[in-house]
Amino acid sequence: MNLPSQLDNIDPNGVAVVRSEIDSVRVTDLVAEFGSPLFVFSEQTLRANYRAFSSVLCSNYAKSQIAWSYKTNYLAAVCAIFHQEGAFAEVVSAMEYEKARKLGVPGGRIIYNGPFKSKSSLADALQQGARIHADHGDELNDLAEIAQAAGPSSIGIRLNMDTESGARWQRFGFNLESGQALKAAERIASLEQLMLGGLHCHVGTAINEPRAYSIAVRKMLEFKYQLEERFDFRIEYLDIGGGFPSKVLHTDPNGLGNSWADFVAEIAQGLEGGLRNGDEPTLYLEPGRSLVDTAGFLITSVVGRKRFRDGRPAYVVDAGLNVLIKSWQDYQIQSGEDSSGRLLPSKIYGPMCMDIDVLAENVLLPSLHRGCPLVISPAGAYNVTQWMQFIASRPAVVLIGREGSIEQIREREDLSDIERRELLPDRLRNGLGESIA
Repeated sequence: MNLPSQLDNIDPNGVAVVRSEIDSVRVTDLVAEFGSPLFVFSEQTLRANYRAFSSVLCSNYAKSQIAWSYKTNYLAAVCAIFHQEGAFAEVVSAMEYEKARKLGVPGGRIIYNGPFKSKSSLADALQQGARIHADHGDELNDLAEIAQAAGPSSIGIRLNMDTESGARWQRFGFNLESGQALKAAERIASLEQLMLGGLHCHVGTAINEPRAYSIAVRKMLEFKYQLEERFDFRIEYLDIGGGFPSKVLHTDPNGLGNSWADFVAEIAQGLEGGLRNGDEPTLYLEPGRSLVDTAGFLITSVVGRKRFRDGRPAYVVDAGLNVLIKSWQDYQIQSGEDSSGRLLPSKIYGPMCMDIDVLAENVLLPSLHRGCPLVISPAGAYNVTQWMQFIASRPAVVLIGREGSIEQIREREDLSDIERRELLPDRLRNGLGESIA
């Protein structure tokens, strides 16, 4: 077999095959101190991403507010950085709402979405002034019941609609075209203690068509004015959700990536074409992946080397699909050590005892030794919220500060973390020997 070769550290696509440092900290030093596998986050990149997005947004529509999407990454340190930068919290469950409150986020700076919100968390959210977006009729009934005791309360409703994009989400919220949303508004208008103060729409995930947002904004504005005229509501804000793709992934079908400016320009166009004179509702956005993805890295190490019959190398590494959500995206895999030599198309296996645990089928890498670290990126979005206690314990997470400090923001798990909530009945201990206390 004739294998492609190259003598420098750039593959034919122009991508470096070596990343020996993250924010000037050597990858090998990180592994030596914190072990492998290891998630690493860059505070500098987190803050830079937020400021860049916020600058583009506010320069197009001043009355805007970013709400950080907790489900994308709810590590306390990551959330705290975005809150320091001025972000509200966008949460989709009672657990996430509790997490935001525990971090000190006031209820008035929390947007509460999601298809299931417990009645107790809804009661807290109403009392604390959170922006609650009702997802279905039964939730409206819950809110009406709670408001009888809490007093007059303003809520929002979630809409779904045709935005002429590839995403056609109909699972969440009330459909606009079928009249479901209008009936939900009629229901709220009939309730003495509830008022409709906001409209929410999340187009989808990793949307590659910026025009979908201008369509959504125009439809939401048309609906807003219809409701205000018919029911005398005062709808003070529009929330157009998130779904913005990472800057380095999810390009459009033609291979052309879209920038934040492309999406914000479409949002501004929708506002400009739909707002009536003198009306200036607050605009909320809920970015997640686009802010955090490029700030996160997963370091994993080679634990075994193999070779196929045709000569192609394969490597087993110590991180797999238990901590890396492969279905979401394709990752860049680079050697964490300075190296040179011929680049070979290599296959990377994770450590799971599953045939599907393959991190890369054909990535160009130099020859790797056992113990060599690999850097996988961008890995900041979803991986540390969807990771699993499956076969192996979950790794530590560190943050590289703006001044080069290295701080552990989550400890490495061990067997005690897996067993912490387990209960073994006494009757099952018999005959198991002294190994079980």
